[in-house]
Amino acid sequence: MAGDNLYEDLKKALEDFKSFLDTNVPVIKPAIAALQGVGVPINDLLDQLVELLGQLKTEIQNLDVSAIPGLDEVSAFTGGAKALLEAAKNLLPDASSEIDSVLSIADVVTGLPSLEQIKQDILDLLDAVVADLNQLKS
Repeated sequence: MAGDNLYEDLKKALEDFKSFLDTNVPVIKPAIAALQGVGVPINDLLDQLVELLGQLKTEIQNLDVSAIPGLDEVSAFTGGAKALLEAAKNLLPDASSEIDSVLSIADVVTGLPSLEQIKQDILDLLDAVVADLNQLKS
């Protein structure tokens, strides 16, 4: 289950993945070469992952939460809406996918006030993970 803050969760996932890569690139790299040798399109996986991380980096860079007036209040509003939706989920099982969709949006908004504090950490981690992934292809 996700934590209370989407951006903290993202940072933690990036830290964990970077740590895994730092430890295992020397082991994974020969396996990737072997998979390529037998025709497994492993480079496509790496390329698509790098591309998605690049898109994520662009979105994080473009978020300037300091320019949003009343953000703390909006975040509190979406936090309350999340609690309400979570409570209603069991009573509205047929609306589960709609509720999950709204919860996903609320997660993004609720965590925005803390993004400025960890934005550079996330961007640095994205760069480091992409560098590790590119190293696997070389």
